[in-house]
Amino acid sequence: MTNMLRFLYCIYQVLVLPILVFNTLMCAIITILFFPFNNTEPIHQVQIWWCRLFFYWLFIPVTVDGAENIDKKQSYVFVANHASMFDVFLIYGWLPVVFKWLMKKELRKIPFVGTACKAAGHIYVDRSNAKASAQSLVDIKKQLHDGVSTVIFPEGTRSQNGQLGRFHSGAFRIAFDLGLPVVPLSLTGCFEVQRKGELFVHRHPVHLHIGSPIDISQYEDKNEAMEIVRQAVEKGMRK
Repeated sequence: MTNMLRFLYCIYQVLVLPILVFNTLMCAIITILFFPFNNTEPIHQVQIWWCRLFFYWLFIPVTVDGAENIDKKQSYVFVANHASMFDVFLIYGWLPVVFKWLMKKELRKIPFVGTACKAAGHIYVDRSNAKASAQSLVDIKKQLHDGVSTVIFPEGTRSQNGQLGRFHSGAFRIAFDLGLPVVPLSLTGCFEVQRKGELFVHRHPVHLHIGSPIDISQYEDKNEAMEIVRQAVEKGMRK
């Protein structure tokens, strides 16, 4: 993208920002008002389109493969690499299941969005002490039944360089305890769209690869299971 096109694209982002904010507020309000129905497909579709509109309004191409690996009647623990805020929009917009996020407690402070995420059944994780963190895992386990899944970024925070970081064990503790398969999600392009700390977005294609479910119960060593899943995520990032 030339300097002039880049400048015009930044101006466009400023102009379209009120529309994206309005879409966010409307989705949050609908979610809060209809929170008893948040595990139903119609309400989930509202949240899907909220995320998809970010890509459509910003002209960011999206491709997905591997959706055939998922059984919508089965609950899963999805684990994904994390390099950009657009990872959230990509997964929420194109992962074809109803799921709950395991989220940092700091996100609860975002006006409307924090309340809407709580109403939608997403779980805030307080990592300040072991007791609060353990309670978060208990809360998310209560949600995982009848095809409702969870999505976790096992790196814990966004990558500074786009490379896959070290995995933490929380996602795998849930999968082991509940006997759920783990599905690796590999996201590419989101780091190029918006890196951590950047204000403006870059137009760049993004891709979501949904891997095959992995039965981690076959591994006695949790660390071995984590490494197998990590390798699957990393392999998908190279597709």
